[in-house]
Amino acid sequence: MSLLRAKIQDVFNEPGCEKNRGKDAKARKVGCSRPLTPGAAAGGCAFDGAKIVLQPITDVAHLVHGPLACEGNSWDNRGAASSGPTLWRTSFTTDLTELDVVMGQGERKLFKGIREIKDAYGPPAIFVYPTCVTALIGDDIEAVCQRAAEKFGLAVVPVNAPGFAGSKNLGNKLAGEALLDHVIGTAEPDDPGPYDINILGEFNLSGEFWLVKPLLDRLGIRVRACIPGDARYFDIACAHRARAAMVVCSTALINLARKMDERWGIPFFEGSFYGITDTSDALRNIAELLVKQGADPEILGRTEVLIAEEEAIAWKKLAAYRPRLAGKRVLLNTGGVKSWSVVHALMEIGIEIVGTSVKKSTVEDKERIKQILKDDNHIFEQMAARELYAMLSEHKADILLSGGRTQFVALKAKTPWLDINQERQHPYAGYDGMVELVRQIDLAIQNPIWCQVREPAPWDCQPAVGEELPRTKSENVTLHAVQEFSGTTAADFGEC
Repeated sequence: MSLLRAKIQDVFNEPGCEKNRGKDAKARKVGCSRPLTPGAAAGGCAFDGAKIVLQPITDVAHLVHGPLACEGNSWDNRGAASSGPTLWRTSFTTDLTELDVVMGQGERKLFKGIREIKDAYGPPAIFVYPTCVTALIGDDIEAVCQRAAEKFGLAVVPVNAPGFAGSKNLGNKLAGEALLDHVIGTAEPDDPGPYDINILGEFNLSGEFWLVKPLLDRLGIRVRACIPGDARYFDIACAHRARAAMVVCSTALINLARKMDERWGIPFFEGSFYGITDTSDALRNIAELLVKQGADPEILGRTEVLIAEEEAIAWKKLAAYRPRLAGKRVLLNTGGVKSWSVVHALMEIGIEIVGTSVKKSTVEDKERIKQILKDDNHIFEQMAARELYAMLSEHKADILLSGGRTQFVALKAKTPWLDINQERQHPYAGYDGMVELVRQIDLAIQNPIWCQVREPAPWDCQPAVGEELPRTKSENVTLHAVQEFSGTTAADFGEC
């Protein structure tokens, strides 16, 4: 437990962000986001956050050491995609019962579970996640994992992030610490090169990274490790040989990026692949970092050529949507990097942002939003469901972009809604992703169902005596079709 407390305190003291480096020593100790309070698990616990970061490592077995409910609550909690292995989709748990806790059988059951996974699946590694119950009863996860690794000849990684340790964001960072302590640097690649990079905080939701990777391939840039989206254990173990890194979601893995810079000299920057301008800036920054690390400067010219080609194609596709969406009002109820990157992306095509949430955003994210919107009145920390409903029902926004938790608020307010959080079904990263995002917004807003559901119900329109009941637009269309159809016979349709 003392090791966990020390690790949590180290994570709180995060000097990795650029803004934080300019603060005095006392303010710098707070880190780049406000400190997390242990025990405050609103929005997910530390265990849940650790599983979010590590589960997309696709060829690894993820074993939850605790009651069955913990594994059932966290399994497949994000829409990450894999291009190969499917072992990560298999749920493993020691399924501790009250009797196991009372009789002190937790460590023995964990060791047995590791052996069964090794014999049945033979993965390159097994990640073990203690939960609140096993951490409180004092199971020595590190000792069991070390013993199992020695006996079975494979990597067994303890991920010390029980739920009571704090919030989901803290669990994200503790997962990064587990990779630093037990995975990264444990293997050497056969072919390190001057164009190898790491992408940190990219989860490959709905296959988004597959829209970005071809751009890097065309530039001759190899992604040594994408952590965690569509990752392989060996690639992460060799991630220390990359020459540069990009951090996509700084709230989750900024500590991992900073410590890899300190240990292995891998410089990093924070960027986004949402929106045309941000995607282009990210490609430029990657190329510039590689040149600083010794790569041939000619990559800068090739990058500009690629950007010019892709931007021209994207803007040509978006031209068809601009007149349809210009002036449309969007309300974003999300957080993190999306709170500013999606805002910037939508404003590029003339969409008005009436508000964006910053509940899970860092100080840097909030500063970017202020620079983009030029108005603090459009920024809110959080919005209660009642306030959100009032805003939508008064038609202050034409569409709500959010996660699944607030979709029913929008539907109750008879307002179009689009999922942009981890459960989304469409990829929105890169140039093609931006076009897809705009297309989905257009489809949602222009859907004719909204005109119908906003019409008053027939029973709310009581006619006077002898007056015909008014018809809705959809009923008029149906009546017109019936009138045109009347008078036809079976012969008009030929034989059945």
